[in-house]
Amino acid sequence: MQATVSSKYQITIPAKLRKKFHLKPGMKLLFDEQASDLRAKPKHDFDLEAMRGALGAAKNFEPGKTSTQILRELRGYDRSSL
Repeated sequence: MQATVSSKYQITIPAKLRKKFHLKPGMKLLFDEQASDLRAKPKHDFDLEAMRGALGAAKNFEPGKTSTQILRELRGYDRSSL
């Protein structure tokens, strides 16, 4: 798939990609400057710090844990006690 850069440095994202990634007008894209090629991905309005504040008790959240693991820890669930 390809897109042409306009004189104003704008591109039109092909419809197939807009549908696949659920892109809507006004959405922001993030560009990966570390990649060796041009990569963009949708920017989601998800703020981990805000989510931690909303959860309150989950202040010790560690990336990589599943929601089930976090809930078990919060509830004091321990399989060894069964």
